[in-house]
Amino acid sequence: MAQPRVLILNQPFVDNTGGGITLSNLFANWDRDKLAVACSGYLLTDNMNHTLCNHYYQLGDKERKWIFPFNLLSRKYYSGPIMISDGAENQDKVIVKKSKLRVKMILDYILPVFNYVGLSHFQAKTGVSPELCNWLDSFKPDILYVQSHTREDILFAIELYDYLKIPMVFHMMDDWPTTVGIEGPMKNHWKRKIDKEFRLLLDRANLCLGISDYMAEEYKRRYGKKFVTFHNPINLEFWKKAQRNSYELPTSPTLLYAGRIGLGIDKSLKIIAEAVKEVNNDLKSSIKFIIQSQDAPTWIKNFTNVYHQEFVAYEDLPKVFAQAEVLILPYDFSPESTSFIKYSMPTKASEYMASGTPILIFAPQDTALVQYAEKYSWAEVVTENNIKVLSEKLKDMFLDESRRERVATTAKSIAANRHNSTVVAGEFEKIISTAAEEK
Repeated sequence: MAQPRVLILNQPFVDNTGGGITLSNLFANWDRDKLAVACSGYLLTDNMNHTLCNHYYQLGDKERKWIFPFNLLSRKYYSGPIMISDGAENQDKVIVKKSKLRVKMILDYILPVFNYVGLSHFQAKTGVSPELCNWLDSFKPDILYVQSHTREDILFAIELYDYLKIPMVFHMMDDWPTTVGIEGPMKNHWKRKIDKEFRLLLDRANLCLGISDYMAEEYKRRYGKKFVTFHNPINLEFWKKAQRNSYELPTSPTLLYAGRIGLGIDKSLKIIAEAVKEVNNDLKSSIKFIIQSQDAPTWIKNFTNVYHQEFVAYEDLPKVFAQAEVLILPYDFSPESTSFIKYSMPTKASEYMASGTPILIFAPQDTALVQYAEKYSWAEVVTENNIKVLSEKLKDMFLDESRRERVATTAKSIAANRHNSTVVAGEFEKIISTAAEEK
């Protein structure tokens, strides 16, 4: 079966986001000439993987229109085709130098207000421009692959589908529609409206994909649609190059968290810091808790045993993960956080498994992550939001070498048997190719 020409919407091939890493691994076997990406300029950076796909259309000011007065403040992005390569010929078109302060102000202060009053659901609209139509007609896609994270994404995907009239695959990463109706004076209005629009998008899809089995079960009940599970597969040879195989403790062992901070994560990270402090006091030890993230949490200065390090290049992750004595995957326990992450599966879960370092999960019981870990025993699990319980589990892990080795060995086996990119990417190619032939 020949590979179809795939148009990917809303997600570039990058190695610094969960969606980008998952996309790269799922499409790893694809012919580069048969892949193209259309996404907003704010998603494009200077570290996109051109070896997997170098054919992009930047959705800029010809496609994305802001309502007054936001149109007076918004960035002006170039609209049009971009060929991604090692060179700098497109650096005048791709906006990559974004002010960290500006981004932080928007994410921390402006967006929460917009979300609360409902402005974020109609502040901008992306539409199909004549220039985009010409690019689409030139590429001639056989199938549309869509991810969505906002109402704007949903509406644009519907409009693009109606223009192309080709089969569509929809892939859900997080259960973000659930969070729409949590707060704000217009919450019920937007919850009903976005739910209706989301169902219209799903009705157009020939194939629906989810990020976890738990999500697939819930979406079957909620939307009456079959969802097939595909989350992040891994290149085993890539991870084996620095895989941990020894479980003796050094004088100053490390507990590592690598990933984003913020919604659904930050509160638990602080509890972990408190638990490590307690363990060090009780055992007279010097365990270091390292947080590898873009920015350091604001509370980190209050702890002498917590350290921040910036993200490393993706190619260095196997070495960094293998150097830690324990890796931790946390989720917050608040109702708002649980609603957002309940059905999600972290991209780094399979990467952690393949690293050879034992894993500890600190998360609510009713999550896809905990269910998966408990079913296959690839991690130690704490489901109580309690510093004492967490500290006792940490003591058990750091004091018991055989336990660390047993958990790590099981995780490596699960990674090889269930997340091997050679197998999973092949299954993904087959299911996408089959969907492309449907009318």
